Amino acid sequence: MPRLLLALLATAILATGCTSSTDYDLMETSSVKRIRFKDTDPQDFGRNHPGRHEVHGIDLSKWNGDGIDWATVKKSGIAFVFIKGTEGKDRIDPAFEKHWRNAAAAGIPHAAYHFYYFCSTPEDQADWFIANVPKEANMLPPVLDMEWNHASPTCKLRPDPATVRAVMQRFMDRIEAHYGKRPIIYTSVDFHRDNLVGAFNDYHFWLRSVAAHPGEIYAGRRWAFWQYTSTGVVPGIKGETDINVFAGTAKSWNSWVATASDNKTVASAE
Repeated sequence: MPRLLLALLATAILATGCTSSTDYDLMETSSVKRIRFKDTDPQDFGRNHPGRHEVHGIDLSKWNGDGIDWATVKKSGIAFVFIKGTEGKDRIDPAFEKHWRNAAAAGIPHAAYHFYYFCSTPEDQADWFIANVPKEANMLPPVLDMEWNHASPTCKLRPDPATVRAVMQRFMDRIEAHYGKRPIIYTSVDFHRDNLVGAFNDYHFWLRSVAAHPGEIYAGRRWAFWQYTSTGVVPGIKGETDINVFAGTAKSWNSWVATASDNKTVASAE
């Protein structure tokens, strides 16, 4: 492919603010050869492994403890952190406030995520999130975590896909109006298959895929973040940690962070 055409394609991708599951092949990732962080249960992702991506981040909850050395975490190359904030209409992660405060102090771009609970209304849950997650000018967009909660002792509901998408939209509209940032959608393979195929193409997606590249199991889904392991080893954090990558280069990451609050900057559908 001529160099000029390749450059034009990369520029067009950057302008969308998000890349697809294969767009990073057009980015300048060929020089990144190795997985950056160790893993206690490493997977063979083949050619399209996470090490091809320059920008890595983590997600945290109470299970990571509160004895994190944030200076070491940042020095190790962690560029962003997603922090569990709330769940349902009345639960807050007990480590949220400390993780949030320390991520900010370390100068690491961060956002909170909300774990959706199907036994309360999206309005009640959005209001609970808003009541507990600070409205900061420099935070990344908030995240809506949509999964089937098989282990819930109190809520066994599994709504039909139309209902799922409707309540998601109501929740996201409410928090977007408050924070001025279009939310990111986090989801898992089974939940996406059951409810989200072909939906919400104007939102950024954060996909869980710990055994294969997202392009192999989320066919046609454009994504901005890939959670590739839950058994990662990050300097400064005791125990295993979820590790993620951003879809583009470090240059496109800086641009994405700068424009993430612009609701007009969305992923274009192919």
